[in-house]
Amino acid sequence: MLFDEIIGQDSIKNHLTTSADNGRVPHAQLFVGKEGSGTLPMAIAYAQYLLCSTSNDAAACELKCANFAHPDLHVAFPVTTNDSVKKHPVSNLFMTDWRAFLKEQPYGSLYNWLQFIGVENKQGLIGVDEAENIVKSLQLKSYEGGFKILIIWMAEKMNTSAANKLLKLIEEPPEKTVFLLVAENEEQLLKTITSRCQAVYFPVLTEKEIVTSLINNLSISKNEATKAAYQSEGNYNKALHVLQNNSSDLVFEEWFITWIRAAFKAKGNATVIQQLVTWSDVISKSGRETQKRFLAYCLHFFRQSMLLNYQSEALVFLETQTPGFDLKKFAPFIHSGNILTIEKEVNEALYHIERNGNAKIILLDLSIKLTRLLHTKEAVV
Repeated sequence: MLFDEIIGQDSIKNHLTTSADNGRVPHAQLFVGKEGSGTLPMAIAYAQYLLCSTSNDAAACELKCANFAHPDLHVAFPVTTNDSVKKHPVSNLFMTDWRAFLKEQPYGSLYNWLQFIGVENKQGLIGVDEAENIVKSLQLKSYEGGFKILIIWMAEKMNTSAANKLLKLIEEPPEKTVFLLVAENEEQLLKTITSRCQAVYFPVLTEKEIVTSLINNLSISKNEATKAAYQSEGNYNKALHVLQNNSSDLVFEEWFITWIRAAFKAKGNATVIQQLVTWSDVISKSGRETQKRFLAYCLHFFRQSMLLNYQSEALVFLETQTPGFDLKKFAPFIHSGNILTIEKEVNEALYHIERNGNAKIILLDLSIKLTRLLHTKEAVV
């Protein structure tokens, strides 16, 4: 992958190439950015730049990198068991799928990757088996005499055992070894890891950058591209998702509207609690990654509703398709008096689900809290 293929982020491209040309290559770097900002494509392009700029055969090097098959480019990413890999899952066992995924969805999310390997109802992790493989592979000499590079995608998914096993290697790496950690949430990484990395922060993409890329890559009209870019919130992967009209958002919308309707009716009506119990049971059977994506969707829905309530229509791009539901009628119930508490409770539910809490209990607890929060009055100033 070449820098020219990456959308925007010109200042970061310039920083990386200039530092490499001047021989200032930090041994451990952390690329931090939201989904769809281009952190993984940038890490791959940077790795290719380092490997091929010092290669005796740049054309052959670029071909190997283009096929994600360079022997000095190592990669680790979240995995879990599936129909093909029954135990001790590590990245090397998924390399054929990984190469295909990168060619199809270089801006894809962790959920997209887990979908790709047929395990979207499980959580992907980077475990101690992976760390042991990394230690062994990086102790070997470089095949081509130049850099050895390790990209760890979604590095925040390393469990504590894996992170601790890699800590000394990151602190005292073999000669000409470069670590590129790619993360969306820096806070979930061990401080002992982040303190040893030079961080590079990626801004979200601009609407103009996304529009230009969509038109060039998909040959769609400017109006279509503009609408998708507007809804993407700087996330190229989400822009593609909007254009594909992925059915999961329709399911999430149905779940959300069923939820808030029951929560509204539950105040003073104990019989409705059974509806919330049933709703929690349905969502809890969907798998943890789906639950996490749904709660993120809920946060987005609440925020869009508040913007509409405060007459910021220019920032509202949520379009509902459920018959009988009017976003304008729901919006007044989300305001300064409850939005912060709603966000706090949803984020806490996300936190506990990510840590393997009982999803049914977590979602039911959130539902009961929502019955009160939706009826909270806004303070009159």
